[in-house]
Amino acid sequence: MLNKKSIDDMNVKGRRVLVRCDFNVPLKNGEITDETRIVAALPTINKLIADGAKVILCSHLGKVKNGPNEGESLAPVAKRLSEKLGKEVVFVADYAVTGEAATKAVEAMNEGDVVLLQNTRFRGTEETKNGEAFSKELADLADDYVCDAFGSSHRAHASVEGVTRFITAKGGTNAVGYLMQKEIDFLGNAVENPVRPFVAILGGAKVADKLNVISNLLEKCDTLIIGGGMACTFLKAEGKEIGKSLVDDTKLDYCREMMAKAEKLGKKLLLPVDAVVAASFPDPIDAPVEAENVSVDAMPADKMGLDIGTETAKIYAEAVKSAKTVVWNGPMGVFENPTLAKGTIAVAESLAETDATTIIGGGDSAAAVNQLGFADKMSHISTGGGASLEFLEGKVLPGVAAADDK
Repeated sequence: MLNKKSIDDMNVKGRRVLVRCDFNVPLKNGEITDETRIVAALPTINKLIADGAKVILCSHLGKVKNGPNEGESLAPVAKRLSEKLGKEVVFVADYAVTGEAATKAVEAMNEGDVVLLQNTRFRGTEETKNGEAFSKELADLADDYVCDAFGSSHRAHASVEGVTRFITAKGGTNAVGYLMQKEIDFLGNAVENPVRPFVAILGGAKVADKLNVISNLLEKCDTLIIGGGMACTFLKAEGKEIGKSLVDDTKLDYCREMMAKAEKLGKKLLLPVDAVVAASFPDPIDAPVEAENVSVDAMPADKMGLDIGTETAKIYAEAVKSAKTVVWNGPMGVFENPTLAKGTIAVAESLAETDATTIIGGGDSAAAVNQLGFADKMSHISTGGGASLEFLEGKVLPGVAAADDK
């Protein structure tokens, strides 16, 4: 689709290959609680090992607000990776990431060996502001570079984009890994060349997060379904009473514009006809909550909408049935709460039952599909929330753009 060099286009035997992975896994007391991202990286790593590369892995973990610390070290990832690959992954614990310890570890490598560098964010703004020195130090460790971190590909960071310039300067190859390739193929084809009818489902809390996505998808899809908290802003834009529901008053005109745009383009824009309301947001999020199902024309002024209603769920499921391509980004309600998860479950079930190509756009919708047990029924679940959103907006992702063209 984007015609970028992949690892299948490289001859890596005996060469040092730096691979940017997405090992930003959730940790609890130093233990990994969800290894999805580690498993997703294995095909690329195994291919490079099999082809005789010296494989140097790097990734960020967490936000690292207060400087390098053991709580955000990649040590647990090295341990889990060693188990998954069935061979030792040498971990360079040095907080400098690319210091003397890294250089020595790489010098000692044989073909098929794997080294994991320390958390790239331990270099602070040098990583996030795409610092020249850090980019060059990363490139100095390797001959070629592979980006397989779709979840970070929308960021022009040193380990994502900066490093590629120095690899190019020394005559090396910059390619994408299997995970990146899959993301580009699924999301790219869905947006640029979908099998129709193409239905897009957008949920989540804020309209502001999805402004450009709504506009871009209206031009591409046949039906756009709106759920989640952002539906309330659309309903208010239509002049409906939405009570204490979450609303973005600065985006009411935008919502009206989008409804007019849908009409002008002859696209269906579906909004909720009923909602599940409660007196307040559950605290904690999974606490028991007293809720009722009401028409969107009769929302009580002292309640807030926290999920799509049963009628809406039926209408949305019906719209999905005839689709050939479905992209879903954002839950229909507060899915972490059993009482308020029914709308999200209904949409997930309708996607699980369809023959369409179903693409889940990362973030909360991916978490919902995984938690609710529908993951194996989807064609593709994106590993990048922010990245997949920007992709759906039609933006060029720095991590994709930086790879060499075929």
